[in-house]
Amino acid sequence: MAKEKSVVILDGGRRLPRADILHKNKAPGLYARFSTTQLGGMAIKATLEHTAIDPKLIGHVIMGMAAHSHRDSIYGAQGMRWRGGLGDDVPALTVARICGSGAEAVSVAAEMAIAGLRHDRERPFYMVGGGESMQYPFSLYNYRGKKVGNATQKYGPVDTKALPAGTALQDALLMCLYDPGAKLSMANTAERLGRQYGITREECDRIGYRSHANAKKARDAGWFDEELVPVTIEQGGSLPPVTLKYDEHILEDASLESMAKLPPAFEAGGVITAGNASAVVDSAAAMVLGLESDAERYGLKPLCRIVGFGVAGVDPRIMGYGPVPSSRKALASAGLKGEQIDIIELNEAFAPQALACMRDMEKMGLNPEKVNPMGNAIALGHPLGATGATLLLTCAYALRRRALRYGLITMCIGGGQGIALIIESIR
Repeated sequence: MAKEKSVVILDGGRRLPRADILHKNKAPGLYARFSTTQLGGMAIKATLEHTAIDPKLIGHVIMGMAAHSHRDSIYGAQGMRWRGGLGDDVPALTVARICGSGAEAVSVAAEMAIAGLRHDRERPFYMVGGGESMQYPFSLYNYRGKKVGNATQKYGPVDTKALPAGTALQDALLMCLYDPGAKLSMANTAERLGRQYGITREECDRIGYRSHANAKKARDAGWFDEELVPVTIEQGGSLPPVTLKYDEHILEDASLESMAKLPPAFEAGGVITAGNASAVVDSAAAMVLGLESDAERYGLKPLCRIVGFGVAGVDPRIMGYGPVPSSRKALASAGLKGEQIDIIELNEAFAPQALACMRDMEKMGLNPEKVNPMGNAIALGHPLGATGATLLLTCAYALRRRALRYGLITMCIGGGQGIALIIESIR
């Protein structure tokens, strides 16, 4: 491919350690005080510090975000832009393809650069990535226009003391995870896919254990270090600050025996448990993207080349199957065979979903042994809008570290989609 049409990710992209929405399942999460735009801003700032580029060469910010979880979320990428230190003259676009938003941000920027219609030739680079705070609020619905206390509620705060007895707040996180088109929650779609493929509880526990074991091995070996930026959190009062250096959810003592004792989390007799489903976490990731010819012109070091994309729609009742057709499309886009892929980052939304995809991806030549060698969402977490960008960084740095060539990043998407992209390491 001509360098004028070849898109690269520059060396220096960074992500935040993923933090559980509850710390040790009994206290507010370590990132609970941060909004999505704050998390994204941290990732952008860290990327600017580690990428050898003049920030004045960045002409667009494109960041993924799945849901509006905070009062500033409507500003999305714009909030991430100024919090990250980029100027007011840099336009920002928020991309939302639910779980695939971070990968979609990369796709949108690549297409803008290649098409040229909105490409800023004086500032030809793009800050891309994604962020997600899963600290979704508890919300009160259907009270606008109704009388609360002595006044009709038009806007502003609601006097909760004046609400009728028994009024309940809805958990926006749980509501987001229910698809009215499928009439199922995301977990139930994965259970359905597991039944379709005859996947057992034992198989699900094995992949859950593998995820934790691989992630712990990678962390302890320092394999995540070059992609991570530690985050220091002020706890307030007399408590000392806490620095989060690594992804928080990795189990130190995971075992098949302990996983087998966990009860089904979503269905009686189901195969999904707290030990083999993706962790609910907050995080963000960012990187700089541009045309290979521009990277060469400005003497900047590329980390990897984007060589293939694929997006597909599937039956929302088995939304987790999306990586199979999207990976097929990405391989065709790149002109590659499955056997040529060296590392596969397949987002583990739920164990039966990942296993079903692996079975059919193997028929495409994609080796199951090359899937998630450093763990994935079961051990590390799935911060919706950030996941695609996070997995891209993990894959790109691993390819370079191991002197390998091609990587596939793919994930299912709530509502019935899949997204995949293929990168080529540049070394």
